[in-house]
Amino acid sequence: MIKGITFVHAASTAAVYDTLRRFFSAIGMEPGRSWETDTSRGAPFLAPVGSFELLDGMAHLPAEVLIEVTAIDDVHRAAKEWLEQAAGKQEASRRLSNVTPTTWKSLAFTIEPVPGIPFAFWQWEDPLRGKPLAIEGDLSAAGMRFAIVVARWNAVITDRLLQGALDGLLRSGASREQIEIVRVPGAWEIPSAVRALAASKRFDGVIALGCLLRGETAHYEAIYNEVSRGIGQSQQETGVPHGFGVLTCETLEQALNRAGIKAGNKGFEAAVATIEMVDVHRRIATGAVTDRRPA
Repeated sequence: MIKGITFVHAASTAAVYDTLRRFFSAIGMEPGRSWETDTSRGAPFLAPVGSFELLDGMAHLPAEVLIEVTAIDDVHRAAKEWLEQAAGKQEASRRLSNVTPTTWKSLAFTIEPVPGIPFAFWQWEDPLRGKPLAIEGDLSAAGMRFAIVVARWNAVITDRLLQGALDGLLRSGASREQIEIVRVPGAWEIPSAVRALAASKRFDGVIALGCLLRGETAHYEAIYNEVSRGIGQSQQETGVPHGFGVLTCETLEQALNRAGIKAGNKGFEAAVATIEMVDVHRRIATGAVTDRRPA
């Protein structure tokens, strides 16, 4: 059966061959395995998708070879820079067109790396055309119920994480009446609490907040491994999304930076991720797809 299609362009001279080879390399096309004999040589260029298309009713095409791309403006810029270096600015302006709309709802430009040998590069105006739409969560917490488990140990950090988590939930539309806060002694106790809350089925999402600092013993590694394993196991076995906001830092300064001083607030990030995952779970259950195509 058919395995692939190869379009062959025979260069008229060795100079044309070398010029086209440099051009396609300069714009980033993937080179294949070149070959050479005593009388001939070839330089394949690969594309992830290829097609052979028959047309009717289109009186004029800019070129016989049409190359579909993404980020057409970047491709045009690279082609322009190459052509200006190879042929000069005046010649480049004659052999390279601008990116313009076509009659088939796309953008395109043509270039003649060698005079009289045009190639057309094009891109759909709708970047999602032909691609499956994704199931993707929105960041609206309206109507969702959340539980936040926060450790009292290292409260100077965890209180900041709690503030960040509440900020993320409330900014996203959750109401204060739909948020329940549970305080536990330390990080070790977090998995037990999140599991009980998730198993109660009263909450759409659970957020875990804590802070572990390394210190001078192996206690840090032992606690962290069990805490992360317990939270992950609770999420997998209950099916309730869990936000992971347990910091593991070398120093108090690092922890402060991650609790809102310099590197954002990990409590806020955990809350926002939980909101999105709650919506993802709902969409998976209903088969709802997020349509993000432009109108």
